Amino acid sequence: MFKMKSSFLCTNCGNITSKWFGRCPECGEWNTLEEQEQIPQPAKGIKQNKVKSFAPAESSKAFKIRDITYSNNLRISTGIGELDRVLGGGLVEGSVVLISGEPGIGKSTLLLQLCQSIDASATLLYVTGEESVSQIKLRADRVGVDSERLFVLNETNIGRIIAEIKAVNPAVAIVDSIQTMFDEDYPSAPGTVTQVKQSALHLINIAKESGISIILVGHVNKDGAVAGPKVLEHMVDAVLYFEGDKQQTYRILRAVKNRYGSTNEIGVFEMGDAGLREIENPSELMLEQRPKGVSGNCAVCILEGTRPIISDIQSLSTPTVFPSPRRMASGFDYNRLSLLLAVLEKRLGLRFSTQDIYINVAGGLKADDTSCDAAASLALISSLKDAPVPENLMVIGEVGLSGEIRSVFGIEQRINEAARLGFTQIALPFKAVGKCKGKYSGVEFIPVRSVFDLLKLLGI
Repeated sequence: MFKMKSSFLCTNCGNITSKWFGRCPECGEWNTLEEQEQIPQPAKGIKQNKVKSFAPAESSKAFKIRDITYSNNLRISTGIGELDRVLGGGLVEGSVVLISGEPGIGKSTLLLQLCQSIDASATLLYVTGEESVSQIKLRADRVGVDSERLFVLNETNIGRIIAEIKAVNPAVAIVDSIQTMFDEDYPSAPGTVTQVKQSALHLINIAKESGISIILVGHVNKDGAVAGPKVLEHMVDAVLYFEGDKQQTYRILRAVKNRYGSTNEIGVFEMGDAGLREIENPSELMLEQRPKGVSGNCAVCILEGTRPIISDIQSLSTPTVFPSPRRMASGFDYNRLSLLLAVLEKRLGLRFSTQDIYINVAGGLKADDTSCDAAASLALISSLKDAPVPENLMVIGEVGLSGEIRSVFGIEQRINEAARLGFTQIALPFKAVGKCKGKYSGVEFIPVRSVFDLLKLLGI
């Protein structure tokens, strides 16, 4: 006779306990333990069935590293330049990529367009667990996808999916989404930690054994992280996040993990009626609606991997009647803003303590780079003094606690992008000016030693 046992599983870290706790004893998160029924265990004296093994059919064998060979054509180009950039040059054979993002952000649309643009000799299998095949066909007609090499499967049973992958033998398999898949050997519902982990493990095994590239679509929870166990992100080879406001048309694809490339690259897309369109020159896009002759705006160059992107840092300071002024930052680190305000108030004597301060990076970019300190400081001073920053001026540099302007990496790449877009004045840290003089025609380099020199840029 079988005994049914229950346990409590943490949806954040996957830790299992025998009783409920308000706070997970393993990861410390609150209200993440959920009750689940374990696989029925036979009573003593009854022969137990063998646990399903994931070991390959052939015996494992170790090789000397000098004897291992590989193909020079390991990557498959997706045909989408921005996606290839984020992946590090394309999909690696036998890799497993996880793409996550908010509902409706465009994950399925991007992957369906990939099926049309990828190499003409590649066969693809699109597995959907959320939509019917007719719904997929409807979206495909809308975005112009009509490929004879694309197969669509509506299934959530991971065993049947693996069997179909082996039968079709595609170059790329897309699973949308991993949270809807289930392994019938486990009694828990789809989307639970056990089901997500086991389903992903089956797919990873088939990818490594057969060399098929697999792309998984992942849901996000209310905190914006991938739903399910954190171990899922460790199991896959690359994790991509699709970011952007659904009310806006621009989307940013960012890599947070990539075993085969950089995690600093981003891809920029624009959502339209016919699907996603690549933005090959995001700097011009960001500067299209830049205001002229308005205080509190300063051009900034953000380096995302190897790509320089010029945007606009906007600052607004207004007098407050409350004893504790408000500080709000969008796209800019809040702690860095507090540090810059303290430096400007201490070194320059500016009274930001009586002002509500708002700072924003236009276009939805994130200015985490310290090279944006000088531009943010100039925007703050410009807003406080109501003195516009010259339109053709860009400022590059890090601000220290003593008020000094320090040099940063990637200065030449930033200058090249600024010169290409018509900026004729570039303020640089004093030591970096000597390296750049004479290399760029039509560009004036202004040396700045400290935040005091930022006042001169505004004519104060």
